[in-house]
Parts: sequence; structure tokens; C-alpha cells
Amino acid sequence: MRILVLNPNTTASMTEKIAAAAREAAGPDTEIIARNPRNGPASIEGYYDEAMSLAGLLEVIRATPEADAVVLACFDDTGLDAARCLTDRPVIGIGEAGFHMASMLSNKFSVVTTLARSVPALEHNLHRYGLWSRCARIRSSGVAVLELEDPASDASARINEQIRLAILEDRAEAIVLGCAGMTDLAARLTREHGLPVLDGVACAVTLAQSMHRLQLRTSRLGGYAPVPEHKRVFPL
Repeated sequence: MRILVLNPNTTASMTEKIAAAAREAAGPDTEIIARNPRNGPASIEGYYDEAMSLAGLLEVIRATPEADAVVLACFDDTGLDAARCLTDRPVIGIGEAGFHMASMLSNKFSVVTTLARSVPALEHNLHRYGLWSRCARIRSSGVAVLELEDPASDASARINEQIRLAILEDRAEAIVLGCAGMTDLAARLTREHGLPVLDGVACAVTLAQSMHRLQLRTSRLGGYAPVPEHKRVFPL
């Protein structure tokens, strides 16, 4: 199968990092097509950036008909509902995937994300997915998204400290990393802290493979009814 792993921001180095994590999680018969929009924000940190990224990410989905499933690699699940209206292929947000898997591995999980402005959007999503009661806390590490691309930054140390506090203060039994740019940290942090540390990219790729194997498609009834053809092309 082919999975479109779509980074909704325009930072190519982050797309490459996400692609590497997706390929590591994918099975041998799965091809990862990693792309980002040509136009839009360099990072997505809050509601405004999400809105500015939507046209670009929808155009990438429209332009990649060969994909059997789509993974939206932004932890805010940017454009998730709109993307499901555009295609009946399974569309999985990495936030939704990470939350659901954590809820099946633990009684309570905490989320460690980037900037504080991202917290309200994640709180909204947890309520919407019916998982708010399973989340002990959403913690901001104070790390800007693009700091995760800078080897000289102390981003990893700040994320590590928030995980330590989540275990101590929140009594978290699992951690969900709240940014696609953190994907390369999950395995090491799992070993260091002795609890599941989930990367949403790997979770979403694994779920996409399972849905394809089961021949599942997005419902076309109700809210995810197909977009009329004349609305499928939009200026960028």
C-alpha cells in the first residue's frame, strides 16, 4: 500500500524527519510518500497557523490520488475533518492516533507539547475524541516547533524535564509527544523513563495500514459527504 504522510507546514527538514519515522513504523509492503505544501506557514503553532495551512495541505491530498491512506502529521490534527470530506481514503491525524493508543496502554496519560498556545487546541481535540477524562495533563515544554530542528537547542532537555514532572506530579502512566517534530525522541525517552512514550506519526502509520488491510473507507454519509467537484480546486 501507499501512505501519504503529509506535513502541513513547509519546513522540508521536518518532513524528512517525519518520513524517516514513518518508514521505520511501516511494514515492508508499505510505501511512504512524504510531502509538505509549497505555500503556508513554516511551523504550526496555534489557530492562526492552522488556518493558513489548510489550502496547501488539501491541495497536496488532491494532487496525490495514488495514496491509499493519508496521515496528517501535525499534532493539532490540522484540517482533519476537511481532508475526510475530500477523500474516502482513511485520513488519520497523529494527535488522534496517539491519544487513542495511549488510552489503550494506560489508565492516564499526559501530553508533552511545544508552546502554551497549542494547549487549548489539544484540549478541544481531547474533548471531541471523548478522551479528556483519560488525559492527566497537557504540558507545554516551551519549545518552539523549529527549535526541534536545531541540534544546538536544549529542546530535548526541556521535553525530558516535562516527562519527569508528568510522572511525578500527574501520575501519568504513558506520555504522548505533542508534535511531529518530536518523532525521533520517542524510543530513547521510553527507555530513559520506563513507560510508553508515544510518537503520533508511528501510531498513525500503523493504524493506516490496519484500516487498509481491513478495506475500511471513510464514511460518505453526513458530515463527511463528498465535496462537490467544482469546489475541489482552490487558489493557492
